[in-house]
Amino acid sequence: MHPLKTLFSGRTAALAGSLFALWFLTGCQTLTITNMTPDHVPANPSQIYTITAAFTPATASNIDPGRTRARIVIDGQIHEMSRAAAANVWEFEYQIPAGRTSATYYFIVEYLPKDAAPNVQPAEVTSELMRLSIAGRYVLRPEASRAPVGARVSVLGAGFSPLDVVYFDQTPTRTVFESPSSLSFFVPAVSPGQSYHLRVAGGGETLQVGSFRVDAISFTVSPDALTLRSGEQQALTFTIPQPAPAGGMLIDVTTDIPESVIMPEVLVPAGQTSVTVALQGGKPGSGSLFFKSSAGESSIPLTVTK
Repeated sequence: MHPLKTLFSGRTAALAGSLFALWFLTGCQTLTITNMTPDHVPANPSQIYTITAAFTPATASNIDPGRTRARIVIDGQIHEMSRAAAANVWEFEYQIPAGRTSATYYFIVEYLPKDAAPNVQPAEVTSELMRLSIAGRYVLRPEASRAPVGARVSVLGAGFSPLDVVYFDQTPTRTVFESPSSLSFFVPAVSPGQSYHLRVAGGGETLQVGSFRVDAISFTVSPDALTLRSGEQQALTFTIPQPAPAGGMLIDVTTDIPESVIMPEVLVPAGQTSVTVALQGGKPGSGSLFFKSSAGESSIPLTVTK
């Protein structure tokens, strides 16, 4: 064979081999990077957050897991990532510096095929830029996802304030601030058998709680009519068909003669089926007491004399 031809053939073969290796590493053997870290995570006292990603090779690949290297570049600094228990999943624990509420980062993955020669340079895949935000105000979950009108339900989270109000769609509820991590509300007198969207608003950023279904429940009132003198007291008993939920059940009572009636709030204690309150006569007048429940509205006549 001619020496020049032999030299040319050798260089062509080497070039072809190099091109094949390049195609093998960057073309058919690509990795898919899937960030498994939420964009927003709840704050924690240690300010340490786990950033997790899956680096999945293409179908039927022969990438050598032992020769794969994953790094994260976060806030401009490069850190090695560690393998998690799950296949192809890597993680890194990052402590957010004091006073910071966010961080930007991206992933770099280097990999080689199982039969790659020692001098072959690894292929490299880089993810897009991502952002991690620390939420100081958030909702974890409501205590329940359904309840009757008047039931007291807690909402757990963080960053709550005394200005917060829980809304059923556009209807505000009677909301109780318990702590920065807990609110409670009484289910308002809305139509039963429907689901409503809950949100927390008023103390800062509006927080979405989720869907809440209102169930129907009725109650009875005894006696079914009242006549008393000014200053006199009479007992009024409210009975519900099943024990009140945790937090009790608030019964909405109104009247068209407010100056004639003095009575406390009606709250059936948790676990109880009835409550008795003392109603006192005020100025003389004649009207009604009105009651709202998820089963409908009712009333009893009321007369106050001198």
